[in-house]
Amino acid sequence: MALDRSPTSRNISAVEQEFQVPGAARPEERPAAPGTAAIDRGAELLLRVLDSPEPVALGDLACATGIPKSTASRLLGALERRGLVEQVGERGRMRPGPAILRVAERGLLERSLVQLGRDSLDALAQRSGETVNLAVPGPTGVEHLAQADSRHFLGAGQWVGRAVDYHCSANGKVLLAWGLAPLPERLAAATPQTITDPRRLAAELERVRETGIALAVDELELGLAAVAAPVRGAGGRVIAALSISGPTLRMPPERIEELRGPLLAEAQRLSARLARGAPASGGAGAAPVQPHPGEKAA
Repeated sequence: MALDRSPTSRNISAVEQEFQVPGAARPEERPAAPGTAAIDRGAELLLRVLDSPEPVALGDLACATGIPKSTASRLLGALERRGLVEQVGERGRMRPGPAILRVAERGLLERSLVQLGRDSLDALAQRSGETVNLAVPGPTGVEHLAQADSRHFLGAGQWVGRAVDYHCSANGKVLLAWGLAPLPERLAAATPQTITDPRRLAAELERVRETGIALAVDELELGLAAVAAPVRGAGGRVIAALSISGPTLRMPPERIEELRGPLLAEAQRLSARLARGAPASGGAGAAPVQPHPGEKAA
């Protein structure tokens, strides 16, 4: 499309100029583009529901926003179908819906995991000398929330803020094994050792559930080994994974076996702290966590 080259156009296309208001200097002073009015109105209704300390009635929302009651009803119906708001009580007052609550709950959960997990990360890092991570499922892969660094130069790296594939990482296998993430449709090979056969991966995840331990050696990156265990929250539900990782030259099979006990113990201690919602105690004495059905106790 050709652009208007006149000095006052500022390279705005002819179509776009049709929606400009003369003299309007700021975007908020301009009318909404066609098709966005409904989004603006729906967003305003949602913000009113979120800001209200109590469930709010349709009529009150319509009056506060200046939106016709019939229009407000249709918009709220669309928000409700997406789980952003929900009706409560016989009079149909609106409050934040399950989708909003899940996001808020996830934020609170992640903050609790980082706060309560620090002692366990530090204890494992001191015990192993390797990098220790706490991870949760994310939309694009395993998300690392917190890390205690290795004491060595070789193998040191920052995983927090990085997402990795589920099927080729130890933390990811834990999250897959307990259904915190769906099985990938395509098992991409990160290295020649990555499991790409769905049947083999299913068998691997069954072993993870049985033993409470997941391994990934040369699967995410050649020369990298990791071992992970599940972390449980209230009610014993797995909510995260705790791992130790380092170069394979420092983590041969016998060393991984040595680290298995301390890893399971710290995962249980963190699980007990999360279940209580109490500050980290920094050592033994935590109540034991019941294993998953079919999973051996640590």
